Parts: sequence; structure tokens; C-alpha cells
Amino acid sequence: MSTAVDQPLDRRTVPWLLATALLTTAPHAVHQPIWLSSLAGFMLTWASWLWWKDERLPNRRLLTLIVAIACIGILAEFRTLFGRDAGVALLVVLMNMKLLELRSRRDAMVAITLGYFLLLTHYLYSQTIPTALWLFVAMWLLTATLIRLHGNRNDSPDETLRHAGLLCLQAIPFMLVLYLLFPRISGPLWGLPSDAHAGTTGLSDTMSPGSVAQLAQSGEIAFRVRFDGKLPAKQKLYWRGPVMEQFDGAAWRPFPGHPPPPRLERLSPPIAYESTLEAHHQRWLLALDAPDALPAGASLNATLTASNRQVLDQRQRFRMSASLDYRFNVGEDQGVLHRNLALPAGGNPKTRALAEQWRQDNPPEAIIGKALALFAGDFTYTLQPPPLDRDGIDDFLFRTRRGFCEHYAAAFVVLMRAAGIPARVVGGYQGGEYNPLDGYLVVRQSDAHAWAEVWLQGKGWVRVDPTAAVSPARVEAGIADALPFGEPLPALVHWRAGWIRTLRYRWEAINNAWNQEVLGYDPQRQRELLARFGLPDADWRSLALALGIACGLLAAGLTAWALYRRPVGDPVLRLWHKALRQLTRSKVDCAPWETPLELAQRVRAQCPELAEPFRRVVDAYLLARYGSDNNSLKMLRDAVAQLPR
Repeated sequence: MSTAVDQPLDRRTVPWLLATALLTTAPHAVHQPIWLSSLAGFMLTWASWLWWKDERLPNRRLLTLIVAIACIGILAEFRTLFGRDAGVALLVVLMNMKLLELRSRRDAMVAITLGYFLLLTHYLYSQTIPTALWLFVAMWLLTATLIRLHGNRNDSPDETLRHAGLLCLQAIPFMLVLYLLFPRISGPLWGLPSDAHAGTTGLSDTMSPGSVAQLAQSGEIAFRVRFDGKLPAKQKLYWRGPVMEQFDGAAWRPFPGHPPPPRLERLSPPIAYESTLEAHHQRWLLALDAPDALPAGASLNATLTASNRQVLDQRQRFRMSASLDYRFNVGEDQGVLHRNLALPAGGNPKTRALAEQWRQDNPPEAIIGKALALFAGDFTYTLQPPPLDRDGIDDFLFRTRRGFCEHYAAAFVVLMRAAGIPARVVGGYQGGEYNPLDGYLVVRQSDAHAWAEVWLQGKGWVRVDPTAAVSPARVEAGIADALPFGEPLPALVHWRAGWIRTLRYRWEAINNAWNQEVLGYDPQRQRELLARFGLPDADWRSLALALGIACGLLAAGLTAWALYRRPVGDPVLRLWHKALRQLTRSKVDCAPWETPLELAQRVRAQCPELAEPFRRVVDAYLLARYGSDNNSLKMLRDAVAQLPR
């Protein structure tokens, strides 16, 4: 005997399954290789054609062969069948493959369950508002397909969708309660595989010609900042990242080691701010120069770089403060100074000769001035510099004279070191764009910047930004005003029309609210919320109790509402059915197709003792059902009460 799930699948349910497969897998085409998305699209189109033509489904051996080929392709593409990308690719293939074997209701249930699971995988790539809206629509359609599979097959699509929408709306209170009260943990709910963050762009700890320029072509947001007081001037906004002291002739890298904390002298009152960093998979906090107070778990090294204890692999908020005027490491260690004078042997002879010429009878401040005056001459600030020869600094200073901030910072530091002045390169971000709608300063990847630091006797390490000598607008107004027209800046930075900027401000303010209030609901925010309700020290036990009570009250409320909204039956029909139940107990079968008068005649023949009482019930029922007497309902109730029990 076959069960319900083994029954053949209704042909009218297949389009619902095709639509759910499309909605749950289509967004993954952005992340998957083209050949895999093409394979999934081919299988979906094939399944749709077979349904449309009412053709026979393909042989299982053929499907097995296709699955094997797809698995081999995924293994060749990702070098594994596990991990985020490979696992999602496999699920996408299996989802569309299942459409080619929809023979029974069991197959349909597998496809629907797989669709619900696929919804979760989208959050491994994106947690934005459009993603949430898309997945809500997909969940609505999946629920409607489930109702269509098990519900009334004669319902119209509108009725099925309305029923599914009502179920989704009823689930929203439970979703909110679970969101607010479910114990939060620091970090993801489950551990992600090692490829879960692959491909994420951000500031690197290595700088070479073109590296910052490439990053500056991205309009992605690096972090947002909200100051407690007045927004500082734009030329003061230097967000400090890695400090690079080692130079091999082509690339700059930080010095490996754990030097002691800096000796920082604050020359201005600190300003407090809150920074929301996007995941960049490094440890530095990109603090405003110079950091004064850091969050718990963060530290400040000897190069004044603020670092977190853990790698930032998810969006996090930090409270910090900074002193914009400062001195640090005035009495620097001789080993550090020697390290910041080192240059590769034999490279860039023209640069060395120029620096040696400046060094004659000139103090360090004068040498710095000569270098900045050189850059203020016939040099061009551009995102598209020409390639450099083996002696890159010589080639840049004496031939091409076109470069981005990393070119100027590197050339300046080499000049300083060759002139006997300790110097190093600092990577980070400069400036930002203030959004007046939510009060946040938005710092993008296009604000990535590199500058220099020199060590001067009695002053310590001093910031020098050679890019400001070439293009002062870069520091004072921003990158869009500094670069010539036609540079490959992201569209968000290039488009500066008033109405476009207003729309962007609104959209980014909405996204920021989503990030801060929804995605940023962390254990600290949960503790603050519970403290307002009198639970300042809630642990997982009290949270579980509160969660159970809240869900129980919600279930009771929805049940009461459903009972209240239940349609009240016709009292005349209720009394008539009560009379029929009385007859059934008296061994009189009541056929549903019999009219009341026919039933009364049969009762007279089968049970003469019930004939007269039941005749009074029939007369009262017909009068109450089709007459206009106001007392007919009472007469029917009395007649039913007089039936023998």
C-alpha cells in the first residue's frame, strides 16, 4: 500500500517547483563560475520544456552521469567538494537536477526542503537589505508551493499565495522574539570554512606600485565613523593602518616583531568616536591618528598602529578616541632608527645621488622641503601611472613623473633615507564623506592612502604627506577633486550631482541603520536591551526561560485570535445536525442526500415512536430555514429538545 508521499505528483504543481528553484538559485549566479550557472540554467530550462511538452523524464542513469560530471567540474574548479563555494555549487546543481526527476510527491518534498536550505546559503555571501527582501519573497513562494503540494489542489494561485503570506505574517512575531531573546554569541553562529571570506578586498600589509591605486578604484565602504562632537577638518582625518619599514626595492612591508608600546605625548584634548569596521581580515583597527583610548582587547604597538586581538572577519563596532596633535617616540631606539635608514644595495643610483646632494650643508627640515618642492613641480597625480623599470624610484622621479599616493610616499621615504633621515611608509585611509542624514562619516576603499613619517631630533616621528604637495585637493577635498577627469574612479565617487548624492545619502543611511540595528545586534546590545527590562545579568538559562514564556504567550495569543476569528456556524443548521445525531443514536441512518421530508417519511416507517417528535423538528426546521417567523428558531430548539434520547 503506497503512502501519500509516494503518490504521483500532480502536474499542476510542477510550475511552482520550477519557480522556487529559479528564485532560490538565481542569486548564486553572481558567485559561481559561468559554466556552473550555465549548467544549472540548462537543467532548469530542460525540466520546464519537458513539463510544457508533457514528455517523459530522463533516464536515471543519464542523471547520474550528469551529477558525476558536475562533481568532477566542481572538484576541478575549487580543488575540493567542501567549503562554502564548493558546497553551495553542489547544492545548486542538485536543486536543479531534482527538477528532472519529479515523479512523486516525495521528490517534490525533497526539492522544497532543499530550497529552504538554499535560502540560508545566501547569507554566507550577503546580508544586505535587497538580499533579505529577495529571500522573503523566495520563502513566501516556497511556503505557497508546500501548501499547493498538500492543500486543496483546486485553489487558485491567488488563494494559495494569500494563505502562504498569512502564514509568513503569523511567523513574524516568533521571528522577532527569537531574534531579540535567543542567546547571542560573539562571531558567527557556526564556524565557516576557510574560503568563506575569500575574495574580500581591503587594505593590504604590503605596498608596491599600483597596489593602493587598484584599491582606490573600489567604491565599497571600508568603515563608518560617528564622532561624539564636532567633525574634525578633512585634512586632519588620517586613519592609520600598517606601518611599513622594510623595503626590498619593489615592495614595502611591516617589520616582523613585537616592539614595546609607543611613548605618546598628547598635545590636544582627545575626541571620542565610534567606528564600525567592515570585515577586512586583518588585525588593525584603522584608528584616527593618533589613538588615545582603545577598546578592550586592542593594543597599540611602537609604530602607533592599533591592533585587535582577533582578526576582523565580520563587521564590528569599536569605541575609541584620538588626539589630533601629538608627538611620539621622541627618544627613539637606535635599532629602530637604523632600520628606517636601510636601503637595498646598489638600487636607484640617481635618487641616491640627488639625496646626497641635498644632504650637503642642509638640515633635515630643509631636505624635507626640497623633496616636497620637487613633487610640487612637474608631477601628475593619477590612478593610471605608466609601468616602471627595475630601478622604480629612479624611473618615477626622473622619467614618468606620474603616480598615485604609493609612488610619492615610497619615493619620498627613499629620498629621506638616502639623505640620512629615518623614514617609513604608513598605509591607511585619508578623509571620508559626511552623510548629513545619519551623522556618519563614510570612508570608502577609494579613500585608501599612503603617506610618510620621518624622525626628527626633538620632535619624534612626524607625518609628511608628499601627495599633498602634488595635489593639495586630495587631502583638503577628496580624491574625486584631486584626480583629472576620466580617471577610473568608482561611479559612486564620480557622480556628484545633487540629486544623485541625496539618493545615495538616503540609501546609505538606510543601509547603515540596517547594519547598526539589525546585523549589529551583538551580545552587548542584547545585554543592554535586557537590562532595560530588569534583567541586567541574564544568562542563557534566564534567556531560554524568557524565550519559552514569550513564545508560549504568542502561541496562546494566535490561538485565541484564530478561535475568535473562526466563522460562527448557522444556528439553524447546528440544531438540525443535533437532531440528526439523535436519530443516529436511535439506529436510523441519515443519508446526506435525503431531504428533510423524505427523511421524516422513512422515520415514520422505521421508528414509529419517533415519527411525531421528528415531524415537529422537520416542520420547525423548514420554517426557520425558509420562513420569516421570528419565533421559528425557538420552536426548533424546543422541538429538538423533545426528541427521545
